Amino acid sequence: MAFDRILLVGCGNMAGAMLRGWLAGGMAPATFTVVDPHARDLPAGVRHLSALPDGETFDAIQLGIKPQGLDALAPDLAPLVHGDTVVLSLLAGVELASLRRRFAAARAVVRVMPNLAVALGKSPVALAADGLDGAGQAAVQALMQPLGSPEWFGEDEFDLVTALAGSGPAFVYRYIDALAAAARTLGMADDKAARIAVAMVEGAAALAAQAGEDPGVLADRVASPGGTTRAGMNVLDADGALNTLALATIRAARDRSAEMAAEARG
Repeated sequence: MAFDRILLVGCGNMAGAMLRGWLAGGMAPATFTVVDPHARDLPAGVRHLSALPDGETFDAIQLGIKPQGLDALAPDLAPLVHGDTVVLSLLAGVELASLRRRFAAARAVVRVMPNLAVALGKSPVALAADGLDGAGQAAVQALMQPLGSPEWFGEDEFDLVTALAGSGPAFVYRYIDALAAAARTLGMADDKAARIAVAMVEGAAALAAQAGEDPGVLADRVASPGGTTRAGMNVLDADGALNTLALATIRAARDRSAEMAAEARG
């Protein structure tokens, strides 16, 4: 299975980041056709249309629209979907069965859950599919490889992986902002607080990715008994405060993903 012609239906923040990631990974701009009347400043060589093309075939069609727009789009898009087409969906909450009902002729339908770090090739990319054999899964995984770390999941895990991999960056940004705000409150200049907080998290994440050890072990290694780090960690660890907050955060995002899936089913 080769992906030589890919149609991107909608090219907003996420799909645009994926496009940049694919091009940075070496894919040819001519591989991609973008249908999005509002897209601006697309990379050179990428074909841009304001409406769906007629009578063309594509190896993959990626849906990057708002989930609530799927019903209006599907009848017009269905004629472009044939027995060799893989439909890739970025639509939060839209399940494989819903995609298959709308695009019955497709070779396969695949849910894709990345985050904006795809532009840097640093995103987890969760995948779930209907209609792919082992070779097909390998081909889709290879397509996603330039974007980060693609991994297959059962669809019953998708609400949870959406909360962690898809929504997780926002939670990390909130924590970075909170650390910087705390430093500002205690007297550090605004620009320095933000800059140091971001640089610290970037370095810590890089070390965690390379260490091959549980992050909890790394945290304890940094925190010498009776030292400054331990004093701060004692606040985070008191009564499981940080774990409780993280659990409530991920649960809320997971549950909202499940609600969106129920709404999409009708």
